[in-house]
Amino acid sequence: MQAEPNKELMDIVIEKGIEYGTKILLAIVIWIVGKFIINQLMKVFKKILQKNKNMDETLEKFLTNLVRSILLVLLIIAILGQLGIDTASFAAILAAAGLAIGMALQGSLSNFAGGVLIMLFKPFKVGDLIEAQGEVGVVKEIQIFTTQLATPGNKLAILPNGALSNGNIKNYTELGQLRVDLTIGVSYDADIKQTKEVLMKAMTSQENVLKDPAPTVNMGELADSSVNYEVRPWATPDNYWDVYFQTIENCKIELDKAGIEIPYPHGVEIQREG
Repeated sequence: MQAEPNKELMDIVIEKGIEYGTKILLAIVIWIVGKFIINQLMKVFKKILQKNKNMDETLEKFLTNLVRSILLVLLIIAILGQLGIDTASFAAILAAAGLAIGMALQGSLSNFAGGVLIMLFKPFKVGDLIEAQGEVGVVKEIQIFTTQLATPGNKLAILPNGALSNGNIKNYTELGQLRVDLTIGVSYDADIKQTKEVLMKAMTSQENVLKDPAPTVNMGELADSSVNYEVRPWATPDNYWDVYFQTIENCKIELDKAGIEIPYPHGVEIQREG
């Protein structure tokens, strides 16, 4: 009488063993085949990215790892489903965890997305002189979360990519030429033609001032105590500040040589009686 229950128990064990063994075997097969398919897909994906010569290496690695991770998660979910685990609940837990992490890292995710956009659309590159977020400087490094600028005062400015990608950016390097805008005021007694010639010489005597586009001098304003001339030399981004300061200095030197006065407030002498 006791042998019959033992036989039934063994039958159940064998039946369940075959059932779960088959599921585990299929799960292993799915894993092996899935990994092979993922590797083949990733090879194709890498070739597509490498065909784009403008693709940044950092972005290429990031996108490759991201796609691989997504495919592996999908493969694991498929294997769990094969093993009889409720994948709907698993997916819900994963989504909830992702939402919680996303809310906790909202600022970081915004900067991360901004970094991806900068790498994709390339509004600037390393070495460019840009103005953004109230800072002016040369781009030293573009990272996933931040961009680093070296300011004219040799200070390191670190800008978050989220705000950077959503704000206004002035790229002074992209077009290869920059106009230096200066206003020089002279006396009303000065001859207009002579003044223009003197100010033009102050620009053309510099080797760093570009010949094309040519520098210009125009009368810009009849102010209260001076006639203001708009002095416009052109320079490369690397020479911008040299041309800026040298032009100011040259204008003063050449105007003094020509005897043309630069108006300035003269002190009033007060005479006292006896």
